[in-house]
Amino acid sequence: MRFILILWIFLLPFCFINLSINVLFVSSHCLSHQKSALLHLRRNLIFNSSESKKLVRWNQSHDCCLWNGVTCDKGHVIALDLSGETISGVLDSSNNSIFNLQFLQNLNLAYNKFHNSIVLSKLHKLKILRYLNLSNAGFEGQIPVEISHLTKLTFLDLSTSSLHTLKLEEPNVTMLLQKLTKLQELYLDGVKVFSQGKEWGQALSTLQNLQIVSMSFCNLFGPIDFSIAKLQSLLVLRLNDNNIESSVPKALVGLSNLTTLQLRNCNLSGVFPEQIFQMPSLQVLDVSDNLDLQGSLPNFQHHGFLQSLNLSHTKFSGKLPSSIHNLSKLSALDLSSSNFNGTLPCSFSKLTSLVYLDLSFNNFTGPLPPFNLSKSLSYLSLNHNYLKGEVSSVHFTGLENLVTIDLAGNLFNGRVPSSLFTLPSLRDLILSNNRFEGVLDEFPNASSSPLEILDMSGNNLQGPVPVSIFDLRRLSLLQLSSNKFNGTIHLDMMRSLENLGTLDLSGNNFLVDTTLVNTHNLSSFPKLNNFMLASCKLKEFPVFLRNQSNLLWLDLSNNQIQGTIPNWIWRFEFMVFLNLSNNFLTDMEGPFHNITSNMFLLDLHSNQIKGHPPIFPKFVIYLDYSSNRFSSIAPDFGNHLPFTYFLSLANNSFHGKIHESLCNMSALRVLDLADNSFSESIPECLTRMSDTLRVLKLAGNSLEGQIPNTFSTSCALRFLDLNENFLGGTVPESLPNCQKLQVLNLGNNHLTDRFPCFLGNVSTLRVMILRSNKFYGTLECSNSIGKWEKVQIVDLASNNLSGTLPVALLQSWKTLVIPYEDKSGSEFGQLSFDFYDNNHIVDFKNALSTVNKDLAPKLAELIELEPPFVINHLWSDIEANDFGRRSYLDSVTIVIKGRQLQLVKILTAFTSLDFSSNHFEGSIPKELMSLKALRALNLSQNAFSGHVPSSIGNLKYLESLDLSNNSFGGHIPTELASLSFLEFLNLSYNHLTGQIPTGTQIQSFEADSFKGNKALCGPPLTQNCSLPIPSSKKTQSNDGSSIDWNFLSAELGFTFGLGIIIFPLIFCQQWRLKCSKHADYILWKIIPQLDFVYEHRGGKTYRSLRWKPF
Repeated sequence: MRFILILWIFLLPFCFINLSINVLFVSSHCLSHQKSALLHLRRNLIFNSSESKKLVRWNQSHDCCLWNGVTCDKGHVIALDLSGETISGVLDSSNNSIFNLQFLQNLNLAYNKFHNSIVLSKLHKLKILRYLNLSNAGFEGQIPVEISHLTKLTFLDLSTSSLHTLKLEEPNVTMLLQKLTKLQELYLDGVKVFSQGKEWGQALSTLQNLQIVSMSFCNLFGPIDFSIAKLQSLLVLRLNDNNIESSVPKALVGLSNLTTLQLRNCNLSGVFPEQIFQMPSLQVLDVSDNLDLQGSLPNFQHHGFLQSLNLSHTKFSGKLPSSIHNLSKLSALDLSSSNFNGTLPCSFSKLTSLVYLDLSFNNFTGPLPPFNLSKSLSYLSLNHNYLKGEVSSVHFTGLENLVTIDLAGNLFNGRVPSSLFTLPSLRDLILSNNRFEGVLDEFPNASSSPLEILDMSGNNLQGPVPVSIFDLRRLSLLQLSSNKFNGTIHLDMMRSLENLGTLDLSGNNFLVDTTLVNTHNLSSFPKLNNFMLASCKLKEFPVFLRNQSNLLWLDLSNNQIQGTIPNWIWRFEFMVFLNLSNNFLTDMEGPFHNITSNMFLLDLHSNQIKGHPPIFPKFVIYLDYSSNRFSSIAPDFGNHLPFTYFLSLANNSFHGKIHESLCNMSALRVLDLADNSFSESIPECLTRMSDTLRVLKLAGNSLEGQIPNTFSTSCALRFLDLNENFLGGTVPESLPNCQKLQVLNLGNNHLTDRFPCFLGNVSTLRVMILRSNKFYGTLECSNSIGKWEKVQIVDLASNNLSGTLPVALLQSWKTLVIPYEDKSGSEFGQLSFDFYDNNHIVDFKNALSTVNKDLAPKLAELIELEPPFVINHLWSDIEANDFGRRSYLDSVTIVIKGRQLQLVKILTAFTSLDFSSNHFEGSIPKELMSLKALRALNLSQNAFSGHVPSSIGNLKYLESLDLSNNSFGGHIPTELASLSFLEFLNLSYNHLTGQIPTGTQIQSFEADSFKGNKALCGPPLTQNCSLPIPSSKKTQSNDGSSIDWNFLSAELGFTFGLGIIIFPLIFCQQWRLKCSKHADYILWKIIPQLDFVYEHRGGKTYRSLRWKPF
């Protein structure tokens, strides 16, 4: 018995093995009709046999259950995976072989090319299908309702990267999902879903088994419905790139099992619920690219599960909590382009799992924390913050996996540690635009370094450039510009840098020798695409450049290159950017026919080029020919520049009329024709272009006639400068259509009009200059004042304005009330604007979206071989230094401190009021003394009277004060001596009395500042206050001296003769008028500064002689 038991125990495993072999044989043996269906399917499919890994290996002589992509159960095909087989052509319902696989549970046709095919409408015949993947298979059109009959589906993927080629309209999302109650995973990314938030949210909420929902790029809109909180099994919710346009509902906190929440670029707004950060299972949170979403980081609890957190490109703000180290599993943190501030907590060093950290474009301050404990860290970007202090080798010790360090655009100082160059995995080192200083040390093993990107531009580095840098054989980008390096750089030293694509040595103190030995070797720099040698003391064009056929970017500006621009420079097929400005170039070598230039940015300003400006770069976006000696322009010039955004022909010798072909430049945003000799009238089509134009600058010409009253109802002008012409008439009534106007300069013309009160409707106005015209009347405005809150410079000098300064007008200038220094969070800057109307361009891909849609593909084609990082880096360099390529800096000419001054850059903190040389009267309103932000005030040459108010001490930031040539009386207020910033003061020719207040600031001014006030005394005047002040009236003599009758008879004779002439003038009106008219005429002829002014009083017109406004 024991023997039999032992025998059974021994033989039983072999029985099971034999049984399993038989079962396996039965299961894997393909049934004939199943094999026939598969072979029929294969015959009807078109695929690339060289790329196929499944269909190409289907052998008819083999068991079909052993074919790649086929899984069987008891001879029936239960799974078919043909993904990635490059299947193309049409697959429609006429091909029935696939539907004969009635036991099919899994079907995967993803990543094929079924172009022009529709989703199979007979899929419902596969009644037991549980897994269906048709993602990126090329299917198009309406998703058939029959899919909703696959009630056993647990997995459905219809996503597509070809956006909206598939759509859910009839059926809609509700009809599709209502019967799929067993669904656990749903992927509809890229499918155009016609549904509002309530509809798609409630449709999802009925599927209680859902674990993954991925519906990015689905055209979803409306708020996220609260019913989605019913999905208690949900693990992943991915709704990126939809127009949800609402706040994030707190109901999401109830999804206790959620591990991934992605709501990137959904136009979310409001305040993000802090409780979501504390969700117990959450590992991935991404709400980036929601520009109006606000929020802050909470205090994190111990043992947080977050692994990836992305809040970039939002309005999240506040400080980083020190408890962030509790996120011990955090591997990726991206807070870039937000509003975070404060110092970086030292607890950062405890994030030992950190791999990716991007805190760029925020307001972080303080020192750099050490990262030496984050051994897995590979990417570190802290650029464009306010971090400061020294960077030492301790910060990065032991980080052997670190690939990228980007500290650009901060305030770091001290020396650059040479140990950074020896980090074993470092490929990108970007330290630009900081305050690093001193000499760079040599470093070992440069030839074996993996370093590819090295940018140290915009610092204070000195001494010679280390030779080690020229041994970095893998280097593809080297930027050392805007430092204080000295010595001589020989390009021959860089021959070993065969991968060098970008070289920027601009703006240093060294001499660059571009002479290459053996220049016949055309492959000296085989990959050189971007070459910048601005301010390198070059005297000629580098000869070797003509052989660099792949040049994309060339900057030789601010050198000493003389003579002719060679013809070969226009014939680079891929050149996009060329800057030859600020040289001594005189002409251009022809011929210009058959030149197919692809240039997008061309800058030739500040040379001595004569003749006609060339127009061959037809794709050009930015074109600057200013400050040369060009003399004539082709009448059809504008017809050849359909894509140009920026055109400057300023400061040349152009003459004649402005050609209307410029109006055909439909993309034009900036047009600058200032400081030429253009004449005749302004073409009406130019002001009609105001719906696209942002800048129109025609100042300093000889234009006549009236300003066209044709400003578009959708006017987008920010800057209008017509200063120094001969324009007459009135201010156009259509000008208030320009609701975004910042700067208006109509000064130094012949405009005759009342004060343009209707401009009070332009609430964005910052600068208004109307000086030296013929404006008349008062400044009183009825129902028009109250919106000029942003105005900072007003110049109404040298007109015929009269009356008192209206209180309502002064009260409307809100910006002048609070000094810039007292405004919290304010930073000094220049008045400018982005003429692309996009302040959030941070990479070239976004920048490309602003380019004309017909031009963008051409630009993308030209740069396709350039690494994306290099293109983005060059773009960020343009952004940091601006170069004028995107931002337009407003500039005006004003009179301040007694002299004319051109403000090339208008500081946002600079403020000025100039009412001089008019006929204003009355006392100084107290409201004027409440404009505490004023830097300059000029009330001279008017008829103001009364006392200088003591409240003038409120204007503590005043730098220039001119009250001369008025009728002010009384004492000079002592508060004037407290104005410590005052640099210019003129109180001359008034009726001021008493002692000049003592104070270091007052006594520093010359006596001319007080002359013409006979009753003033004290320094700096020579009149001593202890002596009696002489009266202006004659006193009688008490000494009884005798009368000099000879002198008296002469006086009587003179008086009698004068009376014969004077009495008729007094008593004969006709004689008096004729005499006055002739006297005025004689004075007008001999004194050119006088001019006739016509005034209307009592229904009559009177002519009087006045000084011309300056």
